[in-house]
Amino acid sequence: MIGSIRGKIIFEAEKYVIVETGGVGYKIFTINNPLLNKNTESHFWIYTHAREDALDLYGFPERKELGIFELLLNVSGIGPKSALGILAIASSDTLIKAISTGDTAYLTKVSGIGRKTAEKIVLELRDKMKDDNPDHAYLQEEIDTLEALKSLGYGQNEAREALKNIPSEDNTNLKIKKALKILGGK
Repeated sequence: MIGSIRGKIIFEAEKYVIVETGGVGYKIFTINNPLLNKNTESHFWIYTHAREDALDLYGFPERKELGIFELLLNVSGIGPKSALGILAIASSDTLIKAISTGDTAYLTKVSGIGRKTAEKIVLELRDKMKDDNPDHAYLQEEIDTLEALKSLGYGQNEAREALKNIPSEDNTNLKIKKALKILGGK
């Protein structure tokens, strides 16, 4: 099993990068991270998914993300691509807060998964994802910010992507202002 890979990113696409190390290029499915740039040295914590017809690598810049990814895989009905999709849309801290507080509405609103799947995730992972400081107001601020950006004409995916780059301790108004700067710069 491959546990981690350090190397130079020689190609990047929307859902994966190719990292060259030791003369070999590895295709690593990963979340879209603004810190990952072509021709830079990067380190990934790897989850190796072996199937009959493929050997897929899923990489994460932080070990915490890999841990959440592996927990999501333990939920029946969630495969590696779905788990990666969930992690790509919300920060790991936000997911932990939503799951530990049982906020299925947040999971369905932000990650784009269905109600039954969100309930299953909460049911199976709530005890495993303890948040020492559960803050329901924080989750509501995230939803309010997302809704405000959508009402201004931005798509849900681009609004989520902008929110991922904003500190979670900011209030709703500040998050909206920062998101508009990010979205206006595109």
